[in-house]
Amino acid sequence: MATGKKAKNMGKTAKGKAKEVTGKAVGNERLEAKGRAEQVAGDAKQAAQKARDALKH
Repeated sequence: MATGKKAKNMGKTAKGKAKEVTGKAVGNERLEAKGRAEQVAGDAKQAAQKARDALKH
């Protein structure tokens, strides 16, 4: 996996986790849901990148 893309996707996942935790702490369901959505998006992009890398080799 390209290092830059991997870091970007991991950052998106971490940012989503932070939003989810913050949303839970303050009782903001919208922020919590947005955080979960970002985590899913980051994980999906990581999986897609891994699949592309597997096809290259």
